[in-house]
Amino acid sequence: MTASGPRARKWLVTGAAGFIGSNLIERLLQIGQPVVGVDNFSTGSRRNLDSVLAAVGTKAGQQLEFLESDVRDLEACHRACRDVDVVFHQAALGSVPRSIRDPLATHQVNVDGLVNMLIAARGAGVKRFIYASSSSVYGDHPGLPKLEEQLGKPLSPYAAGKRAGELYAMVFSDVYGLETIGLRYFNVFGRRQDPKGPYAAVIPKWIGSLLQGEQCVIFGDGSTSRDFCYIDNVIEANLLAATAPPRSQAVNKIYNVAVGGRTTLTTLFSLIRESVAKRDPHLAAAEAAHQPFREGDVRHSEADISRVRKLLGYSPRYAIAEGLDETVAWYFKERAFST
Repeated sequence: MTASGPRARKWLVTGAAGFIGSNLIERLLQIGQPVVGVDNFSTGSRRNLDSVLAAVGTKAGQQLEFLESDVRDLEACHRACRDVDVVFHQAALGSVPRSIRDPLATHQVNVDGLVNMLIAARGAGVKRFIYASSSSVYGDHPGLPKLEEQLGKPLSPYAAGKRAGELYAMVFSDVYGLETIGLRYFNVFGRRQDPKGPYAAVIPKWIGSLLQGEQCVIFGDGSTSRDFCYIDNVIEANLLAATAPPRSQAVNKIYNVAVGGRTTLTTLFSLIRESVAKRDPHLAAAEAAHQPFREGDVRHSEADISRVRKLLGYSPRYAIAEGLDETVAWYFKERAFST
């Protein structure tokens, strides 16, 4: 599948210097599309953009226009949306613990920023608005696998903000006719995901810890489970959402984006350790430490992906083991490059 049509579309990616945003830009440039990228570098990295340009080459890289700006600035959002056909809104402050410590900042970026982008996209006549939601919106609903219509009580400001964003997008579709598609990501991982800092996701953090000779930490008894999804699956879901036929049954909906299976943290640590040990055998004996469960964390998560399969034609190509092996290989390469 490609995003190419009769003519090149113009694409806008917010959160362009982040983990998902930079990978999305790389794919768009690889298929010859002009892209506008927006980021304020609060959590994104200039190194990610440099990596994109190195990967796609000089000619494709010239198709990227980068704007250093903030989605909390409505005028900046209007400028970014000019002449744009499709918006991929990836900008966000991630992390449940971060949102508990600073709910106002999380709301300002994740809710106010999304509304600003919806207003700007509507004003510019954008044809399709794809936005990143989260599996956190399922909250305390006990059902597994998670079905898009069955939501529970949000367990953190981050979850509440993501749900608010979904509601705003639906209103803009119903009231203003803006075609929107929300993608509920389930624990995305892969190249360019930051392994450092207090809010790093578990997979890059554990890989980074093992490479640095530090002990990995499991919060809880290890039975906590997640539907871990490799970045290339997520990029494919975004492109499918963007290129679904206009005014079709597929638009103005929300979809789970995942693999459709569960992996416990204990199993995850074993898989990462095994992959790392293939490249550095002395790490095969590494053991993880346990700490108490974290406030706001959901104990189990698994996606039902039947809707996204049926309406968007999504089929995850990477299972967790394959994705982890590619991810670990990338981090080993980066470590060698940076030393």
